[in-house]
Amino acid sequence: MSDKWDRRFLDLCILVSSWSKDPSTKVGSCIVDVSRRVISLGYNGFARSVRDDPARYDNREVKYQMVVHAERNALLFARQPLEGCTIYTTPIPPCAACAAMIIQSGITRVVSYRKDVRNPRWIDSFVLAEEMYREADIEYSLI
Repeated sequence: MSDKWDRRFLDLCILVSSWSKDPSTKVGSCIVDVSRRVISLGYNGFARSVRDDPARYDNREVKYQMVVHAERNALLFARQPLEGCTIYTTPIPPCAACAAMIIQSGITRVVSYRKDVRNPRWIDSFVLAEEMYREADIEYSLI
């Protein structure tokens, strides 16, 4: 896929991320097939029917246990096989746990923006995710 399309789908992720109720980190994800059709979207937040209580978002320990990551939501909402698809995510790339799920789903390409790849809170997880992509022969692009 061309850089133009990558940027368009990352822009879509920015819109989708705005739906998150997390006041500190809004992440959006988009899964696209080889024909550039959007297969699924996801944003980070609590599971459906779980109260979006601001106090829960303010308590980082509680929030990290309760939030479903944007990538996981996109994977869960997909209603077709994902072999050969691309997943886009922004503003940060997938963590190692999400990378494992992405690899297991059959997605073959991961694209994110480069700007927050050194986020100190997540850097170790990002590095591990990148190692996993290499081992699984997943194309990983930071633009």
